[in-house]
Amino acid sequence: MKILVTGGCGYKGHVLIPKLLNQGHHVTCFDIQWFGNFLKGHDNLTIIKGDIRNIEEIPLNGVECIIHLASIANDPCGDLNPKLTWEVSALATMQLADKAKRVGVKRFIYASSGSVYGIKDEEQVTEDLELEPISEYNKTKMVAERVLLSYQNDMVVQIIRPATVCGYSDRMRLDVSVNLLTMHALSKGKITVFGGDQVRPNIHIDDLTDLYIHLIDNPQITGVYNAGFENISILDIAEMVTKHLPVKIEVTASNDPRSYRVNSDKILATGFKPKKKVENAIIEIIEKFNSGLLKDEEKFYNLKWMQTNKLVG
Repeated sequence: MKILVTGGCGYKGHVLIPKLLNQGHHVTCFDIQWFGNFLKGHDNLTIIKGDIRNIEEIPLNGVECIIHLASIANDPCGDLNPKLTWEVSALATMQLADKAKRVGVKRFIYASSGSVYGIKDEEQVTEDLELEPISEYNKTKMVAERVLLSYQNDMVVQIIRPATVCGYSDRMRLDVSVNLLTMHALSKGKITVFGGDQVRPNIHIDDLTDLYIHLIDNPQITGVYNAGFENISILDIAEMVTKHLPVKIEVTASNDPRSYRVNSDKILATGFKPKKKVENAIIEIIEKFNSGLLKDEEKFYNLKWMQTNKLVG
C-alpha cells in the first residue's frame, strides 16, 4: 500500500515508519523537520521536507492511505502561538481532507488526543462523553475530528485519541510524564513531582504504532477510539521509576488540575491487544541512556527547542 505519513519525523513517526516499511508498504514522509530527521534510508521511503499548511506541496497522487500525525504537539507548545496552532492543527487538516477526497484517497487515519475530553470526574472516560477541551491544542484536535468525521461517506475515517505516550524513539521526547520522570532520575539523581495525585492514562509507543497498523489491516474499524491502557498517578509513575533507579522523590505543589482516566474497551473489542506497559518504557529508557544512545538534550523537549530556535512567532 502507498501510505502518506504527515509529521513522520516526529516522536511517533520514527517508530511507526520503520514498521510500515517492514510490512512492505511504500511510505512518503512529509514533515517540516523542526526537530530533525533520524529516519534511516530505505528503497520504499520518500522523505519530503515541507510545511503542512502548503497543501500544494503535499503529494497525494496514488496515495491509498493517509496517517495524519502532523500538529503543534502538546498544550504549552500550542499556546505559544495560537494562530499557528489553528493553522497547522485544524485548518491544514481540513485542507488535507478536502484534497484527499478530491483525488480519491480511500483511507484517513487521524492522530487526535485523549486530552480533548478536558477535566472529567467520571471514573471511566469513554468515547461518548462530551468533549470539553481546555487548551488551543485540545480545541484544534476536537475541531479536526469533527471535520474528518464529515468525510465518512467519502473515505474510511479512523480516529485514535491516544493517552500520554511513553517509551523510546530515535526522535525522543522527554517532555511527557513517564519519559520525563525517568530522565530526571537518570540525569539529576532525583525526581521532582508536581502534585502527584493527578492520574494520567498511558500508552507505550510500540503499542500505539502497532494500533495504527491494526487500523490499516482492518478498514472495517471506523470512527473514534480511545487508546490508553494504564491509568496511573504521577506519583505512582515516579515510584515505579525508583524500583529501577533508587533516587529520592521530591513532591511539590502543582497548578495543573488535569486528572483523568480513559476507558479503551472499545478498541480492545476490535481484537487489538497491547503488548507493553509503562514499566517496559522505563526499563528501555534506562537501557538506552546507559548505552549512550540517549542523552538529556534540549532538542527532546518540544517547548524549549521551539523557544530556543524561535520556531514560532
